Amino acid sequence: MKYIDEIDIKGKRVLFRFDFNVPLDSSQNITDDTRIRAVLPTINYALDEGARIIMMAHLGRPKGKLMPEMSLAPVARRLSRLLGKQIPLAGDCLGPEVDRMVGELQPGCLILLENLRFHPEETANDDAFAKRLAAYADVYIDDAFGNAHRSHASNVGITRHVPVCGAGFLIKKELNYFRRALEKPARPFVAIIGGSKVSGKLEAMVNLIKKVDKMIIGGGMAFTFLKAQGYEVGKSIVEDDLIPTAQDVLQTAREHGVKFYLPIDCVIAEAMTAEAETKIVPVQEMNAHWMGLDIGPATITLFTEALGNAKTVIWNGPMGVFEIDAFSRGTYALAHSVGNSYALTIVGGGDTDVAIHRAGESDKIGYISTGGGASLELLEGKVLPGIEALERCGS
Repeated sequence: MKYIDEIDIKGKRVLFRFDFNVPLDSSQNITDDTRIRAVLPTINYALDEGARIIMMAHLGRPKGKLMPEMSLAPVARRLSRLLGKQIPLAGDCLGPEVDRMVGELQPGCLILLENLRFHPEETANDDAFAKRLAAYADVYIDDAFGNAHRSHASNVGITRHVPVCGAGFLIKKELNYFRRALEKPARPFVAIIGGSKVSGKLEAMVNLIKKVDKMIIGGGMAFTFLKAQGYEVGKSIVEDDLIPTAQDVLQTAREHGVKFYLPIDCVIAEAMTAEAETKIVPVQEMNAHWMGLDIGPATITLFTEALGNAKTVIWNGPMGVFEIDAFSRGTYALAHSVGNSYALTIVGGGDTDVAIHRAGESDKIGYISTGGGASLELLEGKVLPGIEALERCGS
């Protein structure tokens, strides 16, 4: 796979696929532009090289329908501000207007095409749609890591129809960090896995358990493991059908000499609400009618000590229902511990990214991935379709 700085793009029409799927408030204002800022090095490199820049992206899930509230207009405005030059937004991602705009595009100028997902052909990876997009490109560059686990027309199908393709600097950075952690980690290597369900993270756990020295489990998924060990877990989230699988993971950890950490106390409540009465109890004393919604203070101490000598830390998933203040302390305390560690620290996008920012620890983390789903698939040991397509392109 080639990267943008290994390809001649001077004066050429370069079609970029970016991930501009940013959160908007009710007034269509962008509330977090991290994903836009993450690709500025790639855009600025292309500007410096005098490329004719055509940018493609999606926002939200319009399901193949034209939905004005999911227009990329706010992205065009933010890009214009960040780059200090006006970015025209096309009314569609293909058609006569786009043909004209691309035809008139001068070196060192940029245009942004409208939301790809206004067309159902995008997510269907329709070959004819991909071929029409490819017609705008002398060179195709994918830098949408957050979309790399999808097999869509603009990141997979298109690579069959462009003469030259490669990846941008964001994809290069993401892959380098994850490969460094997963293939040649500095040890001890610690994985922190959280979130509500075992089923969502099972493949990642099975892959990581053979690579790490320690595994820390928190969030709702911990209760499936605790029940597998015979504990009463009350009304906590439990996937009963995965209890045998949880037992297998525990057994694999023992066989590989992996230290496996589960909560020893938790914050419980009768309901998952801000108003609910809460108690902190050891896991041996769970109330049959209450549910566990965060890790307790003794667990925070245990997990922090487990991180003490870590040299590599990968974290995916919160320790509790951090969106509610009463159940946020475990996640925020762990964010503080990870932030203060001397390890290479990698956070896998999604909810964990949000939690790290809310905890005010984002500046202390080595790398925060821009792709929750894509980073999880890398942790599962999978090859991402978008990356595979780039590796196949031109070969």
